Amino acid sequence: MHSTETERTFPPAAENRHAALLGIGTYRPRRIVTNEEICRTLDSDPDWIVRRSGISTRPFAQSDETLVEMGATAAGKALAEAGMAPTDVDQILVATMSDLEGGDELAAEIGRRLGVAARGVKVSAACAGFTVGLSLAASTVTSGAARNCLLVAVERMSDILDPLDRGTAFLFSDGAGAAVVGQAAEPGIGPVVWGTEPELADAITVRPEPEHDGRPYLRMQGASVFRWAVTNLPGVVETALSRSGLAPGDLQAFVPHQANLRIIESVADSVGFPEHVAIARDIVDQGNASAASIPLALDRMRTSGTLRSGDLALLIGFGAGLSYAATVIRMP
Repeated sequence: MHSTETERTFPPAAENRHAALLGIGTYRPRRIVTNEEICRTLDSDPDWIVRRSGISTRPFAQSDETLVEMGATAAGKALAEAGMAPTDVDQILVATMSDLEGGDELAAEIGRRLGVAARGVKVSAACAGFTVGLSLAASTVTSGAARNCLLVAVERMSDILDPLDRGTAFLFSDGAGAAVVGQAAEPGIGPVVWGTEPELADAITVRPEPEHDGRPYLRMQGASVFRWAVTNLPGVVETALSRSGLAPGDLQAFVPHQANLRIIESVADSVGFPEHVAIARDIVDQGNASAASIPLALDRMRTSGTLRSGDLALLIGFGAGLSYAATVIRMP
């Protein structure tokens, strides 16, 4: 039999507790790699790469631009914009697919680099990592488990690329993006729509390859991913809008994972966004930075003046798994 006193040890759920983006920060590596450079080792043509993907250049991290350094730099900028000190952070979430060590060590290292003593957790959702992490951070804040969460998406995809793989070598890139999610008077992060497609679980993989001395490489069934994306993502976008009580014209921007320019434009056309809704095309000179692609694109739209504080943007990530997640956010 449970006593009344024991039952009172659980505090009542707080009412009207909301989560919102409070700050954003990014890091783009210094070295820019052109299609011409890629084609020195890849059996391809620079113009074919542009036609196939929309990509002209992409940044590759150098030896000193580690996951920790890039992630911590982006996170420091996000904290500064939010007006917060490292001691204000209650949880760190790190989304990545290029850290192959597993576990939460990367999150802990980024925390130490920043001087954040909060617990750190790795989010393993590949290219959907930022939107999945954003939903997890929002849930943590609205539940009262944390006041402020620091979400870091950081990738060194160049470490897991086979330079001879005609399906992946020209697509991926490196970089980092971060966001502070904290308590707010009004909702700033909408309901998430997420899921997986088990039949396409092997469409994008990173596995050690015995024929390459056990080194892990990214492999992708590009045609299958393309078909799935252009067929299914419009419906995911429409569901995310519906759950947020919005129509396409209520947005100021559509910021999808920067996987392929043809996918981005096909999905945008299928949804039927009005002309005033800006479409993120960061992929042209950034390439596909996996989990970091959405915050990088979002920050560029903000710094260019395309997005302003209070504007609404729909974010949708998708990738290995095949996993996807979409949500609407209000710009800080």
